[in-house]
Amino acid sequence: MSSILNSLKLLADPTRLRILLLLSREALSVAELQEILAMGQSRISTQLAQLKKADLITDTRSGKSNIYQATLPEKLETLATEAALELPEHKSDLQSLKHILRKRKDTTRAYFDQLAGKFGKHYVPGRSWKSLAEALLKIHRYEVVADLGAGEGTAAQLFAQRAAQVIAIDNSPKMVEFGQDLAKKHQLPNLEFRLGEIEEIPIEDNSVDLALLSQALHHAQNPGKALAEAHRILKPSGTLVVLDLLQHSFEQARELYHDLHLGFSEIHLGELLESAGFSNPTTTIVDKEEQPPHFQTLLAVAEKGKG
Repeated sequence: MSSILNSLKLLADPTRLRILLLLSREALSVAELQEILAMGQSRISTQLAQLKKADLITDTRSGKSNIYQATLPEKLETLATEAALELPEHKSDLQSLKHILRKRKDTTRAYFDQLAGKFGKHYVPGRSWKSLAEALLKIHRYEVVADLGAGEGTAAQLFAQRAAQVIAIDNSPKMVEFGQDLAKKHQLPNLEFRLGEIEEIPIEDNSVDLALLSQALHHAQNPGKALAEAHRILKPSGTLVVLDLLQHSFEQARELYHDLHLGFSEIHLGELLESAGFSNPTTTIVDKEEQPPHFQTLLAVAEKGKG
């Protein structure tokens, strides 16, 4: 039986309390706790060892990982739950836990992980990510598409082959002029380029079926506002697709690529989407570069509610 006095001492530490509260709701691995708490493995492992020694948690082996779960006595669990109200991180911890549990159910994630190491390793004539992407774009049917932070409009041109209208937004007058010239050259009268910021999108409310932010969100001064603007312009049941960099530490990107943010974690991006009003956001890592600094591409898909 655990010592009540020692248990109270352990509960007095905010980090251990956060871990206990999470493990009282769900059995989690160290990696999952790392993602939720945004802490290093050694720090979390040290706290887990102390909690296990006090018989406040148990662990079981699952594959290569240990899965931890709280075993708090009823009185201590009640006390910990009340103490949680004083923790400023408690609400965000629960949101992050929700995200982790959603990821577990994401069968698409496992599918992409399986494909990631195989596609493109062996030469097959005519097979490439570009050809696959173009094929998938051609079978989708969206009436109105907005490419936000479009650059020269590569994706916008692909969507314009199927959509009734494509609106490409960029804040560079030269990019807009270049894109307009390409639209004329390729005879795409349904593709329109507009000058504007992704945080103040020059598109009417509730007018777009699909909005795309491809490697644009990390250039936004206020990513949350950009996502709220995307939500505004989408029709009820409209879809937002975000492709961006997974959070990284390559500081040179600020000067080399004028990045304002060093990518986003899956949890942070999911929270931003929910705060902007989107429902059912899902995130998946879809690419990992082999060359330093080993950027990873994060895909997020979310829907606007029906109203």
